[in-house]
Amino acid sequence: MYQSVQEKILVLDFGSQYTQLIARRIRELNVYCEIYPFNHFPDPDEGVRGVILSGSPSSVRDEDAPSPDLLKIKGLLPLLGVCYGAQFLVHNFAGEVLPSRTREYGRANLVYINDQDPLLKNIKPGTQVWMSHGDTIVKMPQGFEITGSTADVKAGAYHITGEKTWGIQFHPEVYHTTDGRKILENFVIGICGCSGSWTPGSFAESTIASLKMQIGQDKVILGLSGGVDSTVAASLLDKAIGKNLTCIFVDNGLLRKDEFKKVMESYRGLGFNVVGVNAGQRFLDKLKGVSEPEKKRKAIGKVFIEVFEEEAHKVKDVKWLAQGTIYPDVIESVSVNGPSATIKSHHNVGGLPEKMHLKVVEPLRLLFKDEVRKVGQALGLPDIIVNRHPFPGPGLAIRILGGISREKLEILKDADEIFIEGLRKHGLYDSVWQAGAILLPVQSVGVMGDERTYENAIVLRAVGSTDGMTADWSHLPYDFLGMIANEIINKVKGINRVVYDISSKPPSTIEWE
Repeated sequence: MYQSVQEKILVLDFGSQYTQLIARRIRELNVYCEIYPFNHFPDPDEGVRGVILSGSPSSVRDEDAPSPDLLKIKGLLPLLGVCYGAQFLVHNFAGEVLPSRTREYGRANLVYINDQDPLLKNIKPGTQVWMSHGDTIVKMPQGFEITGSTADVKAGAYHITGEKTWGIQFHPEVYHTTDGRKILENFVIGICGCSGSWTPGSFAESTIASLKMQIGQDKVILGLSGGVDSTVAASLLDKAIGKNLTCIFVDNGLLRKDEFKKVMESYRGLGFNVVGVNAGQRFLDKLKGVSEPEKKRKAIGKVFIEVFEEEAHKVKDVKWLAQGTIYPDVIESVSVNGPSATIKSHHNVGGLPEKMHLKVVEPLRLLFKDEVRKVGQALGLPDIIVNRHPFPGPGLAIRILGGISREKLEILKDADEIFIEGLRKHGLYDSVWQAGAILLPVQSVGVMGDERTYENAIVLRAVGSTDGMTADWSHLPYDFLGMIANEIINKVKGINRVVYDISSKPPSTIEWE
């Protein structure tokens, strides 16, 4: 049911590496939440049911320690301080926080639990928790009651008498805290009284209703990429405004083999009002002689904007530009430390909205990547789209190291298709976050038949991840890798060597450029 007031939890970010994870865990409980920097959060509206203070790499004793103004929160709304958040409440209300005598990092167990405490309801003594702090609480302020302790940390958890304020010196959001999900559920459902009704289906329903009100009878254009984000955004808009949405899908010549044709057929099958633009040669001409990765990205972005603008001008009376922006991008732009110095140019469409005097609509700006997929499933989109691996905006241009030519593109497309279709055929595709082939500017000696060869090397790359921020290489079966390598060498002219990338992110990136 569409709700005019969305119940939610606010998470105030002090710069912790785990802040997004807190939000993800709360959303897994079907409770909506938003992340704000500790020094840039709105006054709580009637939808706010509770507030969580995140951890931080800072110490509360630092001269420039993060210090939020909680005047409109503490004692008025349920409040949970996590790690730094817990220490901040103690430090600022006449308690004492000092450096730990022993570094408190890693697994620990709560040896004492007050089983009458609402936050620790149904949590048994001995439960494992995850510590990550260099300071510890040594003196509790008046009215602060200890509700949980480990062998080394007496104030492992506490409650402020007479108000709905709690603090914990461990991280409930990480998997290492065995009952972390239950503790968060006790807070957001039990203490804050959230209904737990924020589901992918309810999000889709409320977003469609909101888009109808926001856009009315105006016309909207959207650049489709073939990926899940832009496709789900298009589906929401299509259900809201129908033919007043025009989708533009640009073939930059850097897509996977036959992908433009396959994706266009999928979009038309979904009933989208979509315009396909074959501009591959235009992109290749611009990339001629370009080998440096960032120059490639900028060249591709420049041509994309030119092509998109030309096609968009053919649609009369457009008022809105739709984008597939997702929540990590929104958080990034208002993070504690400010936006990142480098933002990949292909993630946006430059100055198009201002240049074309368009307003921007972003239907997915509240969702994490995995939530986008769930909304796509709720909308009935086919699995081949919803479960599609992420694919870089510059396409195969950043999977050909060095200069780009049509011959290199054809070699890479053929090798990549063998790898990806092999993953599908052997039931491995859905167990991998992202996969692809990379063509190296390296030739090596080989033997085919009785002849010596001197040909190119291909790298196969497959990783597991949840959001692309970190990733581990996928442990694909040796027999499968051997079979794929053999097929590529036998079928793709110009390749005589195949290797598998076993680097994780960090320190390596998922893409090679």
